[in-house]
Amino acid sequence: MAAIAISATHTILVTRVNHKLSSPNSIEFTNRAFLPVSISWKPLRAVLSSSAVSIEELAAGTGNNSLTLRELCQGHVPEHVLRRMDETGYVLPTDIQREALPVLFSSRDCILHAQTGSGKTLTYLLLIFSLVNAQRSAVQAVIVVPTRELGMQVTKVARVLAAKPSDTDLEHKPCTVMALLDGGMLRRHKSWLKAEPPTIVVATMGSLCQLIEKHIFKLESVQVLVIDEVDFLFNSSKQVSSLKKLLASYSSCNNRQTVFASASIPQHRRFLHNCIQQKWTKSDVVHVHVNAIKPLPSCLHHRFVICGKKMKYQTLLSLIQSDAPESGIIFVGEQSEKSKKAGNAPSTTLLVDFLSNSYKGSSDVLLLEEEMNFNSRAASLLEVRQGGGYLLVSTDIAARGIDLPETTHIYNFDLPRSAIDYLHRAGRTGRKPFSDEKWTVTSIITSEELFVLQRYENELKFKSEELTLQTQC
Repeated sequence: MAAIAISATHTILVTRVNHKLSSPNSIEFTNRAFLPVSISWKPLRAVLSSSAVSIEELAAGTGNNSLTLRELCQGHVPEHVLRRMDETGYVLPTDIQREALPVLFSSRDCILHAQTGSGKTLTYLLLIFSLVNAQRSAVQAVIVVPTRELGMQVTKVARVLAAKPSDTDLEHKPCTVMALLDGGMLRRHKSWLKAEPPTIVVATMGSLCQLIEKHIFKLESVQVLVIDEVDFLFNSSKQVSSLKKLLASYSSCNNRQTVFASASIPQHRRFLHNCIQQKWTKSDVVHVHVNAIKPLPSCLHHRFVICGKKMKYQTLLSLIQSDAPESGIIFVGEQSEKSKKAGNAPSTTLLVDFLSNSYKGSSDVLLLEEEMNFNSRAASLLEVRQGGGYLLVSTDIAARGIDLPETTHIYNFDLPRSAIDYLHRAGRTGRKPFSDEKWTVTSIITSEELFVLQRYENELKFKSEELTLQTQC
């Protein structure tokens, strides 16, 4: 087989596309490759109802641009949580934390809309710890996540913050965190909920709804409901009806606060209107939109290479050998139903086999896909997090919320189905907010797919560098 060399030649020019905003009179999100997103051309955008006040007014007089994260939370978050935050290394607030925390501490419902890796999880966890009372035997906060993997990650961060600080004799009843996730032991969770309810529950939609329908879990005591990756859940045909029922039930609860979070909220003004109209949030909900001009972090270097379908495997191998990534994720498209019925092996399995036989580098080649059982998926992520280099071949299950900060390279072996999917895949790298490092996102495409990539560029406001193939005999 001929070897391939990679060289850079030119960039795709990006043009700005203006979209007319349709009237806010229909329902949630569309699931199309080209989403008519309303773009705000300001560094920070707060979309409010007519009765709402601005973020600037909420933060007026606080000088919060120069405050540390501890200073932002002082008087709201318990001291033992602040100490754990200090021990963990959270010192300076990210943009979303600086802008959203004053809003959240004022008891307002909020839509957290910021880049991947921007600190949204810590933002809503700090709100939760400012409100819950560990002495009270009741579930007081629920965080809904789309996947088991994201749920495990959020649970880990919550438990770290809830733990007793190492340098204090402060006596306090620990704030307990339950992971109510698909594939877990629901019978044991039922017993736990009845005997000694946890303070915080992190749940996937399926497991949570099972317990609500059986009247084992009730929402009356819940002070905060967080829906993480909200656009993904609204776009999921399997989960959207359950999500709407949950939001409708919670809307009747007193003293409630609702938080939605995502890096991507298509047609966000329409979504905001629907939240108020359907009473999923209160009428003074605040949309905190950070980095509206650039949905993708500026530390990312985007590239693409054009090749025939039969050359994709060898092209990927050449890229990996040329880049020598410390750690990378290779995204592959989901297997079609037609391919499954024909008994074909998934593309992920074929690619792992190819790399295991052809790649001679030091990184471990691992697999993560939705069809794997929960234990196998957990084992793959455990290997990744134990350190050392890795090449993780994955479907889009790894694109939502999973935090692998050591990832230096993203490879789109198959182009994502939409600009939103591109955003979330790319967001698996560059997840160190205060780092000056550069990370790369490379798409392997056919000539027929070039216009799709250009459409993603126009929507997400980034430029891609083209790499050319040079065959060496």
